[in-house]
Amino acid sequence: MQQRIDVTHASPAAYKAVAALQTYVDQSGLDAKLRELIKIRASQINGCAFCLAMHTRDARKLGETDERMHLLNAWREASIYTPHEQAALAWTEAVTRITNGHVPDEVYEQVRKQFSEKEIVDLTAAVVAINTWNRIAIAFRMPPQVTAAKIAA
Repeated sequence: MQQRIDVTHASPAAYKAVAALQTYVDQSGLDAKLRELIKIRASQINGCAFCLAMHTRDARKLGETDERMHLLNAWREASIYTPHEQAALAWTEAVTRITNGHVPDEVYEQVRKQFSEKEIVDLTAAVVAINTWNRIAIAFRMPPQVTAAKIAA
């Protein structure tokens, strides 16, 4: 896969605007490991290899386990996520898949039981940020940074 455009060079101002949102999210007070789970789950939904490679690596550095990351795609069936994480993951999915009927009331009620209003806004900003990064990476075919040997064709 050949990268189409390097956003940082083609439009530094656009990149800086998205990075500013990410900086806000990073400083919002949301738990760093939870932010990485959100990034991974949205990136799974969107099929963003670049972001999946980056954020699984980042989550691992924060102490997240491979088992929890491997099961993230089936978090509803795995009992290893806290109610707080489950609410955040449900919110992440609903906001990421907004065209599937908007954010259901039951998902909002679930997240409201676990997060304050400010935290819900920050959680939403985190989902919006990773969805934006995913769309940039996918549209411009940013290759994932991987350490594994390439598979011969």
